[in-house]
Amino acid sequence: MLEYIVGCKWSIRILTLIRQGVERPGAITRSIDGLTTKVQGDCLNKMVSFGILERIAYAEIPPRVEYKLTHFGQRFVSILDAVSELQHEIDTVKQDHKPVLETNDEQPSSSQKATRTE
Repeated sequence: MLEYIVGCKWSIRILTLIRQGVERPGAITRSIDGLTTKVQGDCLNKMVSFGILERIAYAEIPPRVEYKLTHFGQRFVSILDAVSELQHEIDTVKQDHKPVLETNDEQPSSSQKATRTE
C-alpha cells in the first residue's frame, strides 16, 4: 500500500487537496494540471480500497460524490507529514554543510608576492 501511494505521482497531491477541503472529483481534476479523470479515478478507488479515503455518494440529481479522509487516512497522512518534515531537516543539514568555495579576491601576502630582481 505505501509503495503505491508514495510511488504514485498523483496520490500525494490528491490527498493534499482533500485535506485542504477539495473533496469533489471534478474540483480535484481542475486543481491538478495533467491529471486525467481515469488516473484520478484509479487513485481514488485504490485509496478507498486501502481504507485511506471514504467515498460518499449523495442520492441527488445530478449525482454528487465526495471523498473524505477516514480515521486511518488521517493517521496515514500524519505519517507522510512526519516523513516530509524529516526530508526538510535533511535538506537543511545538507545546505548547512555545503563546502564554502574560497575566493581569490584577496591580495597575496608579502611572502606570496613574487620578487623581481633587476
